[in-house]
Amino acid sequence: MMHHLFTEFVLAVTPSPSPSPQFDENQVTPGPWGFVITFTIAIIVVLLVVDMVRRVRRVNYRAEIDERLQVELAERDAAAGTAAPSDGSTSKREGDSGTTPDGTPAR
Repeated sequence: MMHHLFTEFVLAVTPSPSPSPQFDENQVTPGPWGFVITFTIAIIVVLLVVDMVRRVRRVNYRAEIDERLQVELAERDAAAGTAAPSDGSTSKREGDSGTTPDGTPAR
C-alpha cells in the first residue's frame, strides 16, 4: 500500500523547467589541480607496487636459498653418516654453544 502511494507521489510531481544559467566549466571539471593531484597519486601507487614486488621477490629468493642450504646440509650429513636434525635447523646457528645435545662438540 505504501509503495503504491509513494509511486503515485513521485509520478505526480513533475519538475518545473528551470532557466539554464550560463555553463561554468570550472564547476564540472577538476581543473589543473585535480589533474596534478590525480597524477601524483597514480605515480605514488605505481612506486609502491614496484617496491612491494621487489620485497616479495627478495623474500622468495631468500627462502629458496635457505631451502637449498638445508638440502645440502642434509646431503652432507647423510654422506658423513650422521643424522640430520629433524626440525630442519643446523647445528651452527647464532647463539648455539657449538655442542650437540649429547654434549659432544659439533663439527
